[in-house]
Amino acid sequence: MSLASLRNLCSQVFPPKAAFTEKELPLQQGRVFIVTGGNAGERAEDAIQSIIKVQPAPKLPGKIKFLHLDLNDLESVKGAAATFAQQESKLDVLWNNAGTGANMVEPGAKTAQGFEAMVGMHCIATLLFTELLRPQLRAAAAAPDTPRGSVRVVWTSSFLAEGGSPENGIDFTLLDNGTKDRARNYAVSKVGTWMLGRELARRSDLEQDNIVSVVQNPGNLKAGSYAGTPALIMFFIGPLLHEAKFGAYTELYAGLSSEITLEENGAYIIPWGRIRLDKDCPRRDIVAAMTSAEDGGLGYPTRFWEWCEEQWKPFV
Repeated sequence: MSLASLRNLCSQVFPPKAAFTEKELPLQQGRVFIVTGGNAGERAEDAIQSIIKVQPAPKLPGKIKFLHLDLNDLESVKGAAATFAQQESKLDVLWNNAGTGANMVEPGAKTAQGFEAMVGMHCIATLLFTELLRPQLRAAAAAPDTPRGSVRVVWTSSFLAEGGSPENGIDFTLLDNGTKDRARNYAVSKVGTWMLGRELARRSDLEQDNIVSVVQNPGNLKAGSYAGTPALIMFFIGPLLHEAKFGAYTELYAGLSSEITLEENGAYIIPWGRIRLDKDCPRRDIVAAMTSAEDGGLGYPTRFWEWCEEQWKPFV
């Protein structure tokens, strides 16, 4: 491992204290948020009740609703977007959060529409959901009382995007079926998520729609993403994991911190809420792949976005 890679690893696995937490969070009255991957079925309702019953109750309590979304099925994605559109005319922040962990899907697994499971859920379905919600995001950004740069889409990547992906992050010849390596499939899907976030930022800049798109690595957390990991591996990984609330700090920063402006469109956020510049990413091949062809790069974000659109086109 190079010195740059070791420094990058330590920076993300052992981050400094979060500077933006719930204590620094200003009032969000009147704003509308979606957080995907929160939970499912009765567990979601139980989680909502536990939040509502927190004491002391906030002076200006918001409303929490369960929106059924199964990223494994594009029909559910379309249904969730339609349900939201019936209830809300705007969307201030979309957190495209967790899909599924690397060890929860067997190699060769497919989504309901036949896509490789990891890319299908984390990339194809997530991009479709985001695109279906663009009218509500644009409506929020166009409102006269909306601060510039406050309407955002937050995409969730992972340190494995850098630590476990092939050269250039994505091998387009293997996207249809993936590989026999579950961790590699997961890593590719997280590079894909990163690229989609960058591409949305590029398109938003061109359209001047005032929507900020950022990508985050929430951190190594004691959460569901490690479900199914063998006990021996968890013996070594366990001491490096942090309480889930620290990942929430990364997400709060990415979605709500005023430090992120339109000028930071496309930024990559690392734990527990810091912007990492491309020059500090040791995977120079991924950085080159992220760069547009006009600027001497491979233009993978545009290519991957269009590939995802081609996959869902027969079903939408």
